[in-house]
Amino acid sequence: NDLPDRGEDPAEQRLPADGNQDERIQRQHAEPPDRVERRCHPRFAIGESTTPLANLTLERLARRYRLPDLHALAAHGRWMRAFPELRRGLKRGFTFYHQQANTPYSNDAANHARLLVAASPNDAVADTHWLRADVDHHLVREAVAAGVDYRESAEIETVALDTAGVDLRGRSGGKPFAEVVDFVIDASGPARVLARHLAIPSALRKLRTRSALLYGHFRGVRSFEDVGSEEGAKMPEGPYPDHHAAVHHLLREGWMYLLAFDHGVTSAGFLLAPDLKTGIDPQWAAVHPDAAWRRLLQRYPSIEKQFAEATPLFPIGFRPMIQHRMAAAAGPRWAVLPHTFAFVDPLFSTGIAWSLLGVERLALAFESTTKRGRLPEPATLARYQKLLAAEADQIDRLVCGGYLSRGDFGLFTTHALLYFATVGFAEVSQRVGIVPDPAWRGFLGADDAGWAALFEESVQKIRRAASGGHRPVSARVRTAFDGWLRQVIAPRNIGGLADPARHNLYPVDLDLLLDRCSLLGMDRAAML
Repeated sequence: NDLPDRGEDPAEQRLPADGNQDERIQRQHAEPPDRVERRCHPRFAIGESTTPLANLTLERLARRYRLPDLHALAAHGRWMRAFPELRRGLKRGFTFYHQQANTPYSNDAANHARLLVAASPNDAVADTHWLRADVDHHLVREAVAAGVDYRESAEIETVALDTAGVDLRGRSGGKPFAEVVDFVIDASGPARVLARHLAIPSALRKLRTRSALLYGHFRGVRSFEDVGSEEGAKMPEGPYPDHHAAVHHLLREGWMYLLAFDHGVTSAGFLLAPDLKTGIDPQWAAVHPDAAWRRLLQRYPSIEKQFAEATPLFPIGFRPMIQHRMAAAAGPRWAVLPHTFAFVDPLFSTGIAWSLLGVERLALAFESTTKRGRLPEPATLARYQKLLAAEADQIDRLVCGGYLSRGDFGLFTTHALLYFATVGFAEVSQRVGIVPDPAWRGFLGADDAGWAALFEESVQKIRRAASGGHRPVSARVRTAFDGWLRQVIAPRNIGGLADPARHNLYPVDLDLLLDRCSLLGMDRAAML
């Protein structure tokens, strides 16, 4: 999950299955379950946008564990051929627009209010937006078909640890159950089941990011490049159509995302920062989320025009704060997935990639148990926990800098390019095979103290320059920040980022990659 699902929201709607529910999911079991699920599939959830690093992990899992469906889901073209019935969206990259309140969107030929960063050279190998109701249900059915003992509509009431195992007690299908299992992995996300039952304290204070969320799915949302062009904004052609991306509108109140699915539905949401008065009282928004949504649209005329004919598929959802963090990620006989350990904010689409890394690491941890019993080694679990803590810090630095810089698009763009240099270098390094043991490399360079320090330095430079993120900075300050960024990313800048001649339009440039192959420690012949 890149975002919390709707939980027990009264507006939650159970989505119909494409065909009959698998009878194996409904039957009662006598043996301890492999997976316990509180609700049922298919169901609505958000956290929908993948990235190249997420898809690389899917491909590794597919190869290692002979799961061809994961390989198919790791690229838009393969997905369309193998599973056209599973709804998805084409994601070619990241699109950003800078909006001024109460003013139509304005842009020039140099793209002073627009940034496009491609993540793939064409549609066939592109990333995807996942319609989670379809994808999650598919994964459950595949797991059951592979022999996983799956229980849904189950509630865990008590969890007790001892040297013999983990005692789980609760109810499934209305009937009580009591099972002793060897190991528990908590994938409950913000529900944090183990944190509640094992009294694991919160470490939310370690996160600097705070945001509320208004969200929904809509039909009839227009592409913003059409709206901008109609209003006189210059929209020079980019490396992909603007809307075939994770689209971000940077706002005074925070930011807005739009993810377009191939079947005409758009996932959209406002992330609201608490660092200034947004005029959206959380208690009021919780009762009147539809009115809060309309109020925000009215502040931004071009976005309002984009949604002029849009209709929601269900009532708007609201979360007053989406952040959480646990004080521990693993212990004797238990571990939590990244999204259960911590969640920061969906800016830059880090959630699915990070969660899949957690899945891969824990799978490898269990492989290492074959010679020494059935449980992962304590040292492996300690390594897992240390990495997750460092990665949560790094994601928080990235997102915090994005929020602080949102009032000045040049400042925001420079900070964002630090992220794109990091993930672009990591992706290519993994694809050409020069990264040993990629599952255990720190996400966003979090295991590299020097690189983590660059993310923190970027945040501090922005904090000093932007004074809270609500106003533009001087040209002198912006120029100095740009120069610093170009210098620090140079060892990993294989994509030609921070080049003023590109005017904020960054394609996947394979020729440039060959020219810069020495940054990867390779020569042209080896790359070819």
